[in-house]
Amino acid sequence: MVPFVLPAATFSMLRSVPRVKTTVSVDRDNLDAARILLGVSSTSEVVDAALDRLVRSERLLRDLRAYSATPPTAEEMLVGELAMTFDLDDDHVDYEELYGDR
Repeated sequence: MVPFVLPAATFSMLRSVPRVKTTVSVDRDNLDAARILLGVSSTSEVVDAALDRLVRSERLLRDLRAYSATPPTAEEMLVGELAMTFDLDDDHVDYEELYGDR
């Protein structure tokens, strides 16, 4: 089976966020292996791909933990039905004077 390799341009084309220059120490063998697997030539592209995958997988794990948590009890669900009063304690503020009639 031939591994699927994204072209190098794929990673850089998706970037429209500001970039930060930094210095990191990495395992050279892992870096070279990642370059080959991804089909890219720059260390930045490898690091970007690794960080993207890390962020996506951690978000997925967080979602899975939330979905697999014990659902709320019927009593806990009733909390959302409780009456609520909304008072900003701003009777002294003249909003028409401040903002006009909108």
